[in-house]
Amino acid sequence: MPTLGVNIDHIATVRQARRTVEPDPVAAAVLVELAGADGITAHLREDRRHIQDRDVEILRRTVRTHLNLEMAATAEMVKIALAVRPDYVTLVPERREEVTTEGGLDVEGQLVAIGLVVEQLQGAGIPVSLFVDPQPAQLQASARSGAKFVELHTGRYAESQGEAGRAAQLRQLAAACEEAQALGLRVNAGHGLTYWNVGPVARLSGIEELNIGHSIIARAVLVGLERAVREMKQAIEAG
Repeated sequence: MPTLGVNIDHIATVRQARRTVEPDPVAAAVLVELAGADGITAHLREDRRHIQDRDVEILRRTVRTHLNLEMAATAEMVKIALAVRPDYVTLVPERREEVTTEGGLDVEGQLVAIGLVVEQLQGAGIPVSLFVDPQPAQLQASARSGAKFVELHTGRYAESQGEAGRAAQLRQLAAACEEAQALGLRVNAGHGLTYWNVGPVARLSGIEELNIGHSIIARAVLVGLERAVREMKQAIEAG
């Protein structure tokens, strides 16, 4: 059964809407861990739209499970990661105008550049995961990059309409899990997963961790953060 990594970005989104000090994503991370989450994920974007540098620095000192830092493969972010030393880094694509991450990283098309970032981080003892679409070419390039993990982009599964569409996307994810493991990669997954669609993904063989943020934070607005996390853990277990 996969573990649960909770993305706390949207706690910071609410704070940044008023440029104030609350709600504090660090305090949220404490509650999330107390509720049973297995890890904390935070995305430090280049435009700092939600998580801020100070958040990452304090999270590194306070997170008791593991800290997954999502970031773009840029020199600025590499410098920050080397200073903060998260438990692992997930490299993701970024476009300034996007609402949320759209699609996976093009590892195949940027193999040399991404390979250099992987080498820098893993050479310093920070494992790297690559957020990729569940496509053979991207998985093969991920293995060539030297990264230890991939995180499979589940967005197309989450957005698919109808039983046949969901089933097709689930088969693609299952095949990607199998191929990634055959290539020597460890596998996480995430993006767009909710209480209602997480079960079939949780049943896929080989996925170690599911990273989920928006659905949990949205539910937390109504029922509280700890209950929202516990309910997502239960949904994964039921799956």
